[in-house]
Amino acid sequence: MDYIIYFAITIGILVFIHEFGHFAAAKLSGMRADVFAIGFGRRLFGWNKKSGFSFGELPKDFDGEGHTDYRLSLLPLGGYVKIAGMVDESMDTSFANKEPQPYEFRAKPVWAKIFVITAGVMMNLLLAWVIFWGANFFQGKPITPTTTLAFVEDSSAAALSGFHTGDKILSINGKQVTNWEDLRAQIFINTLGENLNVILERNGQIDNISIDRKLISEDESKSLYLIPQGVRPGIGDVLKDSPAERAGFKPGDILLSLNGTQLYSAKQTTELISANAGKEIHFVVKRKNEELNLSVTPGEDSKIGVAIGPVFMGETKMQTYGAFASIYYGWKDIEKMTALTFQMVGKVFSGNVEVGKAFGGPIKIAQIAAKSADSGLSSFLYFLALLSLSLAILNIMPFPVLDGGHLVMIIIEAIIKREIPIKVKMAIQNTGFIILLLLMAFIIYNDIITL
Repeated sequence: MDYIIYFAITIGILVFIHEFGHFAAAKLSGMRADVFAIGFGRRLFGWNKKSGFSFGELPKDFDGEGHTDYRLSLLPLGGYVKIAGMVDESMDTSFANKEPQPYEFRAKPVWAKIFVITAGVMMNLLLAWVIFWGANFFQGKPITPTTTLAFVEDSSAAALSGFHTGDKILSINGKQVTNWEDLRAQIFINTLGENLNVILERNGQIDNISIDRKLISEDESKSLYLIPQGVRPGIGDVLKDSPAERAGFKPGDILLSLNGTQLYSAKQTTELISANAGKEIHFVVKRKNEELNLSVTPGEDSKIGVAIGPVFMGETKMQTYGAFASIYYGWKDIEKMTALTFQMVGKVFSGNVEVGKAFGGPIKIAQIAAKSADSGLSSFLYFLALLSLSLAILNIMPFPVLDGGHLVMIIIEAIIKREIPIKVKMAIQNTGFIILLLLMAFIIYNDIITL
């Protein structure tokens, strides 16, 4: 139920912001907006100034006389604003055989059409920017003041790259790094596609290593490429009736050592557990401000029944910014997230990342929305900003049905100096709509099989 509620809230906010952009731009440009709909398909209920509040569909011959019908429709996976004289998601072409009216989309100049079409994307972009601004101004960014490696696993991507436990990284490709956030940005974003030249301090001496880009692990879902000083494996969840639950492990426990071996990563911990199947193993665990000794015997599957992930226990500072500086850094956040989005899409097309890991549909959105809301309002707002930015990027793509597709047709009409035939527009819209539905079905299928 939480998933459904938070999904409805998240999608409702994003769709309203996006469609309000189109609606406001149309009104400012002197166009009629006949419908403002949240959802697609059959009208469930709505209100307009002419007929008031009503349930169900309006009469087919209904004429709002310029008044907008604000409605909620059956399929809650988007929304639309029906602008008079425009071929859109409503698929209404009743205006085609009539003379263009001054209040219609088709009668307006190119600049007005572009303004209306791009306004939804601009509103989503503005929402993300405002939230990123607020995060920088009110909360700030976490800064981890270390570039020292806590642990390098044997045969790991980091070990093959030439890193050793205890290395302190000083610069990457000529850029000095003084905190962990700068270090990761320089490795994964700023030098994307490049080989790395790393200057580091090892055993009190300055050393230099060259790293082939192919050795750098881009997917850190199973293990981190580099582990900073201060990271320990922590328990995120304990399965019911598992060996770990019977032994007294609890979510939030920090795993310090196993049979006397210091623990630094989830991969290292799971490998040590698996190597002791059927044998009693001894953990030193930190729970709040005390250390506990817990013993557990892995089952026949070599598992103890816990979900393990990295937990940073070192020093973290919050870097805050002024009101105007936060505007700049909010935009830099948008640039960074946009670059990461296109980077991920490129990896999907190159076959380096599975579609199911890169894209999520309504089920994943609901799950993440609920989890972020449980973590607090700031986490939920940050997730909302990321989703709003993703919606802006998706919608500006030059694909039929999407705003980018409409924009392409407007530009083509401006170049050829005449309107594309309605039948051609409808064929393009219908084709795009079918492809979009198939893509949505595929993404929902991926959501279900990864539950």
